[in-house]
Amino acid sequence: MRTSHISIDPAMRRWLNDVRSYVPPVGIGEVMRAHAVGEVTASRHPDFPVGTHVFGDFGVAEYAESDGEGVTVIDPALAPAPVWLGALGLPGMTAYFGLTDVGGLRPGDTLVISGAAGAVGSIAGQIGKLMGCRVIGIAGGPDKCAWLTDELGFDAAIDYKRGSIDAALRTAAPDGVDVYFDNVGGDILDSVLGQINVFARVVLCGAISQYNAESPSPGPSRYLSLLVRRAKMQGLIIFDYTDRYPEAVAALSNWLRRGGLIARTHLADGGIEDFGDTLNLLFDGANTGKLVLQLTHNPTDKDVS
Repeated sequence: MRTSHISIDPAMRRWLNDVRSYVPPVGIGEVMRAHAVGEVTASRHPDFPVGTHVFGDFGVAEYAESDGEGVTVIDPALAPAPVWLGALGLPGMTAYFGLTDVGGLRPGDTLVISGAAGAVGSIAGQIGKLMGCRVIGIAGGPDKCAWLTDELGFDAAIDYKRGSIDAALRTAAPDGVDVYFDNVGGDILDSVLGQINVFARVVLCGAISQYNAESPSPGPSRYLSLLVRRAKMQGLIIFDYTDRYPEAVAALSNWLRRGGLIARTHLADGGIEDFGDTLNLLFDGANTGKLVLQLTHNPTDKDVS
């Protein structure tokens, strides 16, 4: 398989730490773990003939070899290759299952999403609107906030870089928060916990504000809100839903075809040697939508056979 695009995700930073997690850390000298899409250039597998476009956990590499396990055929006619790493890939499925299963989202709920201009958050907010909810996004900077409301249809957007999040959230969600989809953790998680409703659901998807911390960060100081409000806070790992991926892809692709879902991709051109700098874009807040490293291959390269 010749790689064309590599997914760049916040979780990658955590995979570099030698700590216990839901997957083993990436060891020194190993190929960096990553999902990617590309085209089959040589094959003895009947399900993956030459020319097939595929998605899988191929790593940060120009070429990958596979026995076919865990590899999915994708349709480039349905959506461009980068979209299969975003709205139709793990970020889109994370948003889908995070809201429908873990969050138990219902029409009429007030949904708040942090990291709302990122790959998962932007899709989650649009799903919330499609399901008949009031959606409030938290993002960094006026441009990102304007994108959420003007293009994606969020009901409100809060710029966490300006003023009090507590005050802004009380204005945007005067009736409280029913579902909070958390991608950042830290102080923003604390602020939202202070305004959750009775039987609210908090979906813990990520904690990008903590990934570069050099020492363990304190837990949320407002955790007693969960007790007082009889609320639920639950972690989400997308790999728990492997058997149900087709369900999510069917729903997401249907919304894409109908125009109810906008898939924005931030493409960074380069080679695999640019992976580190591209990953750092996430922590600088430089991306809007799904960040993807688009490999620029030397046109004189020969396909591996």
